[in-house]
Amino acid sequence: MAEDHFTLPEGTHTVILGMGDLNGIMRGKRIPASQWQRICSGGNALALSLFTMDMTCDVWDTPLVNFQNGFPDFHMFPLHAPVAIPWEPGVAICFARGEGMNHGPVPIDPRQALIRQVERATEMGIQIQVGTELEFYLLDPETGQPRETGNDCYGLARAATLEPVLGPIRQQIEAIGIPIEQSNPEYAPGQVEVNLRYDEALIAADRVVMFRSLVKQLAARHGYLATFMAKPFIDISGNGFHCHYSLWSDGQNLMSDKGRLSDRGRHFLGGLQARMGEAAITGGTTVNAYRRRQPYSFCPVNASWGLDNRTVALRVIEGAESAVRVEKRDASADCNPYLLLAADIAAGLDGIAAGTEPTAMTDGDGYQDKTAPPIPTSLGEAIRLARGSDWLKDVLGGQQHELSLQQAERELAFFEQQVTPFETQRYRDVF
Repeated sequence: MAEDHFTLPEGTHTVILGMGDLNGIMRGKRIPASQWQRICSGGNALALSLFTMDMTCDVWDTPLVNFQNGFPDFHMFPLHAPVAIPWEPGVAICFARGEGMNHGPVPIDPRQALIRQVERATEMGIQIQVGTELEFYLLDPETGQPRETGNDCYGLARAATLEPVLGPIRQQIEAIGIPIEQSNPEYAPGQVEVNLRYDEALIAADRVVMFRSLVKQLAARHGYLATFMAKPFIDISGNGFHCHYSLWSDGQNLMSDKGRLSDRGRHFLGGLQARMGEAAITGGTTVNAYRRRQPYSFCPVNASWGLDNRTVALRVIEGAESAVRVEKRDASADCNPYLLLAADIAAGLDGIAAGTEPTAMTDGDGYQDKTAPPIPTSLGEAIRLARGSDWLKDVLGGQQHELSLQQAERELAFFEQQVTPFETQRYRDVF
């Protein structure tokens, strides 16, 4: 459909047009309906710093956007017809794509890294399908703490308690066009998981960006603070972002060989495993993200793999032809989905191209598998590996690679310049 023919739902007075920033946070503008056709034809201008600011909206001098060039513009264009928001009468929402002032792609738009890998897969005759699972906390906005106590994972009583907010999250977000398979209480008080239906990789990533934004909006309307922060509480479960990958061609799941993992699926798995260390930065961009990576936390600490095993990093699921897939379990719920999926898919496609074999399968406790390749358990180590990876630089693009690492290095520096409450309480009065 031509962009200038994206029609508005009847009764629309305002359109939300937005896209993912450097951290996969949805940002954009609210536009009067009277301006919609003009926006469709000519785009909507935003500062290019949307792609160069951190999660707090702090900016710094970057190679493409800086004080010397005056923080120039780019334009957003709608990707689809706006969809009415059920909880805001007269307001519709639309996801956007970025376009540079030269009418070409924006090199530091994280979406571009994933587009390149999707195009590469297409050239190989493969369509990548991705299902996403996102964990988050629903907290009291005044205290920042869960309103519930105790762990009631999968508990239907806990689910009923949370239904006044989780019900609208499932139903109203699905009404906007993001298909939701299920929700359940997770492994801590106040923690929940929502599974989004698998789809083409680029669509799946767009949906993650919009989903996280809509969850926070809906939670606030129902008296909760929703957070996808990786590890809000040190002593209970962190928030993961699990990705289920399958490969398709002409309606056939290329990962399946009579319900078992095929040769091509095994090579995709081998490629994923081989690059997990140097690509770790795409799934964990903050100091806090690596606090999840602890033994017996259901977050992996090595690049082990196994059959239907939640102690490993790469969980192979077999069964029906359409169900065979690989679940990658290391990423944090607050990471940028475009960069995560781009790196994962690039690694998997490399594995197919090279016929990469995974290491021996872990049978049992993945945390005790001393032969599995290590993955970073600190931001400093993740930065070091990513800095030294020409492969990751090629996958993300030189400017995106540098920008992502600059942000990570700033986060690490900010953290290391703090005196924590732990230090004060433990040392101040005794030394």
